[in-house]
Amino acid sequence: MFAQILLVMIVAIAIAALAERRNVQPALLVAMVGLAASFIPGLPRLELAPEIILGVFLPPMLFSAASDFSFSSFAKRLGSIVNLGVFMVFGTAALVGIVANLLVPGLGSAALVLGAVLAPPDAVAAIAIGRKAGLPTAVMTVLKGESLINDAAALTLFTVAVATVAGTPNFIDNTLLYFLYAALLGIVVGMVIGHLARIARRKLANPSLATAISVIVPFAAYLLAEELHASGVLAVVAAGFALGHHAVEAGYAERIQERNFWRTIDTLLETFVFAYIGLQLRFVIGDAAAAGYAIWQLLAASGAIFLATILIRFAWVCGTALLGRWRHRRLAARLDHMTAILPADSKRRYPSLQPPLAWKENLVVAWTGMRGVVTLAAAAGIPAVTATGADFPGRHAILAIAFFVTIATLVIQGLTLPWLIRALRLDDSRDRQFTVSQQALAQQLCDEADRQTVAAHLATDLDVENRKLAELVARRLASPQGPAEHKFNPGASFWLGSVLLEARRARLIAARDAGELDDTVLRDTLEQMDIEQAFMHRMGSQSA
Repeated sequence: MFAQILLVMIVAIAIAALAERRNVQPALLVAMVGLAASFIPGLPRLELAPEIILGVFLPPMLFSAASDFSFSSFAKRLGSIVNLGVFMVFGTAALVGIVANLLVPGLGSAALVLGAVLAPPDAVAAIAIGRKAGLPTAVMTVLKGESLINDAAALTLFTVAVATVAGTPNFIDNTLLYFLYAALLGIVVGMVIGHLARIARRKLANPSLATAISVIVPFAAYLLAEELHASGVLAVVAAGFALGHHAVEAGYAERIQERNFWRTIDTLLETFVFAYIGLQLRFVIGDAAAAGYAIWQLLAASGAIFLATILIRFAWVCGTALLGRWRHRRLAARLDHMTAILPADSKRRYPSLQPPLAWKENLVVAWTGMRGVVTLAAAAGIPAVTATGADFPGRHAILAIAFFVTIATLVIQGLTLPWLIRALRLDDSRDRQFTVSQQALAQQLCDEADRQTVAAHLATDLDVENRKLAELVARRLASPQGPAEHKFNPGASFWLGSVLLEARRARLIAARDAGELDDTVLRDTLEQMDIEQAFMHRMGSQSA
């Protein structure tokens, strides 16, 4: 089995590399090649237990996405994210359950299980396509945020639905109370583990050990939360947010190594996951046929359910967008009324409202409903028998329909999403202007930090070489176009350069914490500074 996984990863990476050269979305090409390869005669079945997918593959993917995601951006769009990632999941599960109950004979109450299985979209492919097509930042934020929490809502509903059909006792009988318990405790577990990992990393001076801790965290958060009957998904997301937000406290070497490590892991896991989806086609069809289901009937039911998922997402996104615009107008009017009588200094305490997504942006969000590996893992996790020993009703039909709908969303929506983005010609000028202004602010803060640091060092007892260098830097800060006046010992130059970089970093972090500087701009700026500091450290070591 392990050799098969490695072979699939190698082939999937090669296909992904070819897709990048041809400007094709790698995830979609890998999945389609896997679909074709599944019909190769004699090809052995690669079947992973759902516990492996949910407990081994899912945690690092979620953790990497959360730790690389700005929590402030997540909080700004929290309303839209919860609307899509929680409430729409329940609405989708209900509609799919109704349609499946009408079209699939013998499914009965297990139709809600299928609804929970198909409820959570997987935004991996949508985000990759959107990033390449230049989707506005607000849309990307909503899609990323939705993908981080919708799995938790769907898997909680799935657990309740399976327990109801199978007749097995659940941890908490009340669905709403169980969901609140799982969500709240999962977040608490993730925050605690993230905080403990943060303390441990601060005491380590070895980047490799710090990276090793970041590898352990997602699995520890997921397993501990699941052991407590809480949401392992939300625990991983909370731990990722906690470590990602405080990653600026780490050393530059640690950040560089950790950043490169997780980018590699993302590539490996994403390519394998989509290859795994494709490779299941022939075997899923065979299992359904062996269970006595007519494939044409399952395909027809899958087509109707696929249309239902599209229709409810469009209706939900557009309907809540209308409500969101009305609510935004009321809040804006109320805020204007409250701040009209306040002095200018007091007005700064009131944050500006986030504008709702434009209609073109909502159309893109509505079309990004591709399903993924969580859907297939949940379907495979349905027990074979109920508590009475009877076969779980419609299990093979649920597996087949979940697979057919997943493939339909990846192929139809995934292939047409780039065309839709180009056709709509989304305007990203507002985001670009904000980013440019924030980048200018970051540069201004760095210049201020340089001047203050140089002035502070000139007031101390420096040796002759370092004092000359500090005086020159002070003159260059005052007159950037002035000519170079002196050649200095490289050691002195690297010393002052490191001091200035540390001062800039501290100033930028303080501005982020005060709400002045956007977290995403801070991370991008620190990444450039980390590379610069690594170069200076290497040159300084060579000259020593």
